[in-house]
Amino acid sequence: MKKKIILCLLSGILGVSLLTGCSSKINEDATVVTVGKNEVTLGEANFYARMTQAQWETYYSSYLGEEMWKQEAEEGVTYEESVKKDILTQLEQMAVLKDHAEEEGVGISEEESTKIKEAAKAFVKANKEDDLEKVSGSTKSVESVLEMLTLNQKMSTVIGNKADSEVSDEEAAQKSMDYVSFPFTVTDEEGQSKELTEDEITALKETAKTFAAEGKTAEDFKAYASEKGYEATTVTFDSESTSVNADLLAAAEGLKAGETTEAIESDSAVYVGRVTSLLDRTATDAKKESIVEERKSELYKTTVEKWVKDAGTKVDKGNWKKVDFQSLKVTIKQVEQTEEEAN
Repeated sequence: MKKKIILCLLSGILGVSLLTGCSSKINEDATVVTVGKNEVTLGEANFYARMTQAQWETYYSSYLGEEMWKQEAEEGVTYEESVKKDILTQLEQMAVLKDHAEEEGVGISEEESTKIKEAAKAFVKANKEDDLEKVSGSTKSVESVLEMLTLNQKMSTVIGNKADSEVSDEEAAQKSMDYVSFPFTVTDEEGQSKELTEDEITALKETAKTFAAEGKTAEDFKAYASEKGYEATTVTFDSESTSVNADLLAAAEGLKAGETTEAIESDSAVYVGRVTSLLDRTATDAKKESIVEERKSELYKTTVEKWVKDAGTKVDKGNWKKVDFQSLKVTIKQVEQTEEEAN
């Protein structure tokens, strides 16, 4: 994903502007972080950070505002501190992956190397020399970052494929249900939302109770709902689903296939549902795939974190501090890509 993001940004033209009136030139060959025997230079770290910054400023500044990097992402932590912390972690992980790539049989092919060089060359050609200098956008730094991202992506696949891919129906089981909602708000002719009065809500609850009682004997719940002027919604679910109202979910969890709930009251509506299957094949198979992907992601995360811990890290805080988001604004103006270039 990171590789694709950077490649996407490389297809654009930089928008770089100083916010403090001055900018000190950095030593791109200085070291920012050392992980085991591998080092990440200030040029590599600055370029990777500026591309990440450009993504944030291009897509999030419209609602976070011009002073976005000074705002708190969480209590006591600014967005700049939070994003830079994540970037440093990513750089540490990409650095340690170099140590383990060979043992995993992972490398960069000639074709990939050629594409990386072409992308770096095109990026440098498309942007002003002064702007490139501010973001460490030299051919050397760009190529190096793209190589790290390429190894990262390939190692992620190799490590993830070692995860257990066997998932039982029981573990992934997804049920299915049709339900009708009786909301406490209505939309008027002008499209405005309006809350029902207490008397209207009381009457609605009685309607829902009658609907539930009669619906228990209906052979086709969706057809029954349609006859009564309602539209039934079909959902798949398990005990941890959040797409279904919690009260309705709790009531449906104890039912067998073909059984219908009572009228289930919540704060905003009344629900009546019928469980149609205790094992929806399509949804269950999709859940299995999701579980396997989660296992792959978790295995990759824990594996790389262990490698970083075992290798040991050393950060030059003085050099890393030179990557300052508040003194330099970076955005990306996208340009048209051919389908071949996008791939």
